[in-house]
Amino acid sequence: MRLQPDTRIQRVIRAASRGPLHLALIAIALLWTFPSVGLLVSSFRPKLNVATSGWWTAFQLPFEFTLENYAFVLFRRGVGDSFVSSILITVPATFLTILVAAFAAFAFAWMSFRLRDFLFFFVIALLVVPLQMTLIPLLNLLGFFKLNATYLGIWLVHMGFGLPFAVFLLRNFFAALPREMLEASQVDGASSRVVFFKIVLPLSTPALASLAIFMFLWIWNDLLVALIFLGGSPELVPGILPPVSADRGPLTLTIASLVSSRGADWELLTAAAFVSMVLPLAVFFALQRYFVRGLLTGGLRG
Repeated sequence: MRLQPDTRIQRVIRAASRGPLHLALIAIALLWTFPSVGLLVSSFRPKLNVATSGWWTAFQLPFEFTLENYAFVLFRRGVGDSFVSSILITVPATFLTILVAAFAAFAFAWMSFRLRDFLFFFVIALLVVPLQMTLIPLLNLLGFFKLNATYLGIWLVHMGFGLPFAVFLLRNFFAALPREMLEASQVDGASSRVVFFKIVLPLSTPALASLAIFMFLWIWNDLLVALIFLGGSPELVPGILPPVSADRGPLTLTIASLVSSRGADWELLTAAAFVSMVLPLAVFFALQRYFVRGLLTGGLRG
């Protein structure tokens, strides 16, 4: 039986039936972005105007916008240096977590060894352990190895906290790959290393991208770990990296100190907040096409 194409009236009726849903989604999106727009406008307004009038008055003549708030937080409050330090903390920690998790997930998914299921269950059980329970033991351990307030120490801490979720996500994705393809490559003489780097990793790009987004955003926006393991101060003890980026802690610590010392000047806080949002937004939009696909495949199959 041949299906009849939709008529124009049917398409109009179907579009009209979806109208309330679209309107509701638009309304939710506007309500969600409305406060952010207000903060963004305030970050470009002079201090006197922010203190005496609402942000919506900025669009009345004469327009008064300035970049002084951004210049102040970037060059006089250390946000520029902290931005670099956040990059030097977040990028290596994200890369190390994904690298170690990928090796572990491949072993749990495709290699046979004793206690494999028990070890995987143990790793997953770490997801329910409160992060706060580990702070003091880890702080003592890093102090013993003289890694407190260093980049290497903070990389290891973030990697340790992120590995259980990363292994869980990647293992489920790896296990969903076609078994016949991997077995055929092994029959052709491919080693486990070749299978991992040439077949598994290229096919797992959605899961890796999803994990990269999660880890990057979590580490970039982290305050608790930085507060504990970097001494609660924006001043960072030089570790294994050059002093040009080792004199400041991450953005979260610098913004926290800005809140405590200049809480009244909240136009500066909005400027610093939007500086901290630039790179996470760029990472998310660069990898967003893989995000939902990787999450669904890794979370629903395995």
